Amino acid sequence: MSVFGLLVVFAVVWWVVFFAVLPFGVRRQARVEPGHDPGAPADPMLWRKAAVTTGIALILVGSGWLANDAGLIEVREVLLGEAPAVGDRP
Repeated sequence: MSVFGLLVVFAVVWWVVFFAVLPFGVRRQARVEPGHDPGAPADPMLWRKAAVTTGIALILVGSGWLANDAGLIEVREVLLGEAPAVGDRP
């Protein structure tokens, strides 16, 4: 897979994981000021969640890349249903 392909896969995986991690640790505000949303989190911890998301995405994409590189899985077969060209398999 090309570097551009890895970056695209990483970006997609990052956003999916980010939306999955986003609700963890959310607590409502104890006292809501007039004009504020009562469901808004007191401390959303977005930087921490972004860091955790980056770590998880790196592990997922890296393990997928290593499995593809080792020949355990074939990304084109899994994603596109394409058979590799003759001579591409070891």
